[in-house]
Amino acid sequence: MSDDVTPLLRTSGLSVRYGGVVANTDIDIAVDPGEIVGLIGPNGAGKTTFVDAVTGFTEYTGHVSLEGAALDELGPHRRRRAGLARTWQAGELFGDLTVAQNLAVAVAPTGLRTLFSDIFGSSALPTETVDAALELVGVPGVAARRPGELTLGQQKLVGVARALVGGTRVVLLDEPAAGLDTHESLEFGRHLRRVAEAGVGVLLIDHDMSLVLDICTRLYVLDFGVVIAAGAPALIREDPRVIAAYLGTARPGESETAAPASAARPVGDTE
Repeated sequence: MSDDVTPLLRTSGLSVRYGGVVANTDIDIAVDPGEIVGLIGPNGAGKTTFVDAVTGFTEYTGHVSLEGAALDELGPHRRRRAGLARTWQAGELFGDLTVAQNLAVAVAPTGLRTLFSDIFGSSALPTETVDAALELVGVPGVAARRPGELTLGQQKLVGVARALVGGTRVVLLDEPAAGLDTHESLEFGRHLRRVAEAGVGVLLIDHDMSLVLDICTRLYVLDFGVVIAAGAPALIREDPRVIAAYLGTARPGESETAAPASAARPVGDTE
């Protein structure tokens, strides 16, 4: 992160408490324009809780700003309109809608009457907007198809496209590569780079360490809701605190800084 660039997204002293349980403690994170930043940590570390707080879905103390403007008094829908979007761990697409209609859901006005008349009746988004989002994530030409006709990798990319419509400046991706095989994950990462190259800031949470280490410029590591390390991927993977908390210990004969695949890919998240 450059000192002379205003971060697209910044959190300062962000903390989340559920009764007597502290889920996040004084988290300071910044995401620059065109940057992919990773947020990693073991199950239950507080990663999803952090995303919930940043996007307005749970109460917190501290501050969240987008391009220097405070978001703390805004609800989730107003943060979305300001340019802050997210995906969800269970981010299934609507099977009865076309891809274009799935994208329209993200920016549809609230209210059931509007939802059913605008979304089911049409895409409710200009064709060029839909096409541009799908082109950006590498799945052009699928706007009229339904999710069930696409591969899992394509569905994941459509989910990212849905988060990008509506003038998104920063997107928080919560385990978007879950379920993808090695080849699909590589392709997914390549398309995420294109999203960042378009100037969008990306905060990536994922347990696929090959993906994270390959495409992220910086990493933050959470453990028990506290940032225990931050920096370039090469430094993070050698940090003894990170190895102990998350990456695990190498098998005999391997470098102590290289985590075995089984340790680097825990399944699911319980935050």
